[in-house]
Amino acid sequence: MTTFLLRLDPGAGAGPTVAVKDLIDVAGTPTTCASRSLASAPPAEEDAACVAAVRAAGGRLVGKVNLHELAFGGSGINPYTGTPVNPLDAGRIPGGSSSGSAVAVATGEADIAVGTDTAGSIRTPAACCGVAGLKTTFGRIPVDGVHPLAPSLDTVGPMAADVAGLALGMRLLDPTVGDRPAPAASLGRVRLGAAPWVEDAVDRVLTASEVPLTDTSLPGWGAAELAGTTVLFGEGARTNRSFVEAHGDQLGSETWFRLACGAAIDDDELAAALASATPWRDELAAAFERTPVLVTAGIMDEPAPLDEPTRLDTRRLNAAVNLAGIPALVLPVPSGRRFPASLQLLAPHGGEELLLATAAVLEAAATTVP
Repeated sequence: MTTFLLRLDPGAGAGPTVAVKDLIDVAGTPTTCASRSLASAPPAEEDAACVAAVRAAGGRLVGKVNLHELAFGGSGINPYTGTPVNPLDAGRIPGGSSSGSAVAVATGEADIAVGTDTAGSIRTPAACCGVAGLKTTFGRIPVDGVHPLAPSLDTVGPMAADVAGLALGMRLLDPTVGDRPAPAASLGRVRLGAAPWVEDAVDRVLTASEVPLTDTSLPGWGAAELAGTTVLFGEGARTNRSFVEAHGDQLGSETWFRLACGAAIDDDELAAALASATPWRDELAAAFERTPVLVTAGIMDEPAPLDEPTRLDTRRLNAAVNLAGIPALVLPVPSGRRFPASLQLLAPHGGEELLLATAAVLEAAATTVP
């Protein structure tokens, strides 16, 4: 059960150490996507655009980390490469698909980890392992050199132990990151049916922050979640079609089944799901006019046991966000239980700096909550 699939020499220097999900090209190393089918992949000829940015900003790569096979799953369980151990409880899932990324920063083996998020693949493992994660605005961080899953949803973003680490990760990935603005002056609280202990933990931190709060309803969330899931599966099958034809017999059974389900989604159904993104973005834009940042739970319940991985719903809080293309940040918050809870902040397109500023306020408030 391993976190790193390949260790790299970070070299000397003062720059932060960075772990890279093995879905992302690093020059001179193979990109295996944690799949037997790519075990003999040739070394990448050049860095992915995001890795090149990290190096240019002084980041020191310490290795390539494990993931759910082909990034197509939310548990992080991988029978081929092993499952990274959740540092909060070795009997629980680490979350996926950026499982190794979350564990690397949770255990202090890297200051920053670079992951990808197509339907929660940064946010779910961050929440399961008690760290922070940032799903970036669609298109803000280039995905050149990143193995695609669903191109209409795929994003690259940082993971770290805390908000300061996320801010550093954003600066490594995007040299255009501006000065942090003032935090949101008000928040919109959205409830999506997470376990009561999670919602209560989020509420306690929001109360402690003393930021004005308004209950907010997003009636289109459920439909957007379903549409986002349709795009995930439909595009995932189409993106990997030739790959499956050549290497399908080497895929894990779960990955093969998911790709087969996606192949059953016809073109009209996929087109309708993609088209539904427009009214959903309009609904969110109207909500952001009322409150600049929205808050939801960041996890539905505690991480599932390894032998019951589907006990945790990993798409309810996430797929609708990817369909909209907006940025989202998850942050661990105290729960008074064995596992921390997690909250999620949402902002309009390009609102990463606003999310980081607001998260810093909530993170400070969380330290006052037992």
